[in-house]
Amino acid sequence: MNYWLIILAMGIVTFGIRLLPIVLLGRIEIPLVVQRALRFVPPAVLSAIIAPELLMPGGEFSLSLDNARLIAGVIATVVAWRTKNVLATIAVGMITFWVLSAIVG
Repeated sequence: MNYWLIILAMGIVTFGIRLLPIVLLGRIEIPLVVQRALRFVPPAVLSAIIAPELLMPGGEFSLSLDNARLIAGVIATVVAWRTKNVLATIAVGMITFWVLSAIVG
């Protein structure tokens, strides 16, 4: 029974944390400057997650041709830029990574 109470309580806390900003920010006008700045948050967060994985495989900085992740990431970036297709970007990036990993070892 205690587990169910804990799960219920955490669900309420999680819901409250997500609802609170909506309720508070729904009542105020967000300045245009802040709205413009908030548009850069998703790319910045995504870059902060992806860049270390591409540039530091195994915890060591690597800009060499042996870095299959970096090469696959660059190719995936070009595919994303040219096609604007998420599925094609993921497919080409993963296939490139797998092929390069098999070749480089």
